[in-house]
Amino acid sequence: MIGKIDVSRETCSCFTGAVVDLLLPIHTDRLTIRLLVPEDLERHAAIMGNPEVVRFLYEDPLTADEAFQHLLRRFGTGSPAEGEWRNFAVDADGVLVGEVGFSLVSSQHRSAEVGYMFDPDFNGNGFATESVRVMVDLCFDLLHAHRVVGRLDARNRASAAVLERLGFQQEALFRQNEFVKGEWTDELVYAILENEWQER
Repeated sequence: MIGKIDVSRETCSCFTGAVVDLLLPIHTDRLTIRLLVPEDLERHAAIMGNPEVVRFLYEDPLTADEAFQHLLRRFGTGSPAEGEWRNFAVDADGVLVGEVGFSLVSSQHRSAEVGYMFDPDFNGNGFATESVRVMVDLCFDLLHAHRVVGRLDARNRASAAVLERLGFQQEALFRQNEFVKGEWTDELVYAILENEWQER
């Protein structure tokens, strides 16, 4: 749960991003989750320029100029339209260690998706699990999603482990459904429902 904030279903429509903006930054035990800012460019470029980070993403390692354009596209605030993402910085002791976000999949069906990427130099600290938990909380507690999903390259066991630790269940394996970086790739889909999250 995010603090003791009470946003009733009667007063807050599904995916009211303005409410999220008012809450930022969000502090966990070890992390600060905040809006991305232009000053994040150096760290953003270092993360997105790392072949290990983008191995299972659509992008190749980004140049400095490409990283700048990529970061600019992540400055969106407020309520997202369907298919749009809202991305946030994850700081540990003042260092940008990764980024997390959520997407509105369907307002009608109250579904959302979470995503995340982290600097591998900080692997093993549980930062991804800790910050993705906040994204799922936002989707359920404030945005009133009924269902939250995570989609990933089936070879990305580290990413799958994050979702599994948070109680997501694997629902599907789509075999060779995307052609990425010159090869056919399998995709895993994980999901958790609102009542399942509350029971945790």
